Amino acid sequence: MPDHRASDIIVATFYRFTRFEDPEALRGPLASACAAAGAKGTIILAREGVNGTIAASRTGVDAALARLRPLPGCESLAARTSAAAAPPFRRLDVRVRPEIVTLGDPAADPSRRAGVHVAPADWNALIRAPDVAVIDARNAYEVAVGSFAGAVDPGTASFRDFPKWWAANAARFAGKRIAMFCTGGIRCEKASSHLLGQGVAHVHQLEGGILAYLAAPPAETLWRGGCFVFDARVTVGPGLATGDHRLCHACGGAVSRAGQAHPSFEPGVSCPACIDAYGPADRARFRMRQRQIALAAARQPAADASGRLDR
Repeated sequence: MPDHRASDIIVATFYRFTRFEDPEALRGPLASACAAAGAKGTIILAREGVNGTIAASRTGVDAALARLRPLPGCESLAARTSAAAAPPFRRLDVRVRPEIVTLGDPAADPSRRAGVHVAPADWNALIRAPDVAVIDARNAYEVAVGSFAGAVDPGTASFRDFPKWWAANAARFAGKRIAMFCTGGIRCEKASSHLLGQGVAHVHQLEGGILAYLAAPPAETLWRGGCFVFDARVTVGPGLATGDHRLCHACGGAVSRAGQAHPSFEPGVSCPACIDAYGPADRARFRMRQRQIALAAARQPAADASGRLDR
């Protein structure tokens, strides 16, 4: 993991597929412990485990993780960390949901069946192999910011759309080994389990996701562009340095520096990707919302980029 100064704001992402018999009973105590540690962000609990991204001081992050590790199956829970120049979340939200990442396939159970984890140091060699098809398991608005060279973009709007996309495209990948990747690894756990259940013989996944690869990228990186993250940093690059994208609060996409200079870009209202997607009434509503966001930011200048947790 990267080495951070004690004064840094630490962003910690983590997940664990394990069995929680009563996730609702865990929610209150976990929320209280994280609040006492000064942690903000989002933690999802479900019967299948936990998924979270939080930010705090190093001491606060350590305290929050210490509260998580006594939970069933979480003894060795590790977090991937990076530094942020400003608090990336406004509040703490601990939720209970049916899934910690929503795929919609009850048979996809990474605790029983998942793809082979491939270390970032071995990833380039794998995806260069001629018998390997590389699939980006993220959504289209994330892929638009950056991806691995030559990766297949399913073009999904939601991770829940992935099984339908695979069913329509599986024949394209007959006889191929599949190499999958996502932001932090969790979506590949579910997607790889789904593919194995569909009869795919060889499924590999990037261990720790794009964030692990970018934390210490190889000299010859095969990554192109930035990596969308679900907090106020919007994107990160090599070394997990914060990128220069801004979030479009109209469509939820990341807007590059060039896009921000485009005449169609109006913060919170429109960007080049969505300028034709909404009418005048929508734009008026977005402008009103943006004024409220600006007022809130003036009172507390730290905002969640999207309210989503989908890594």
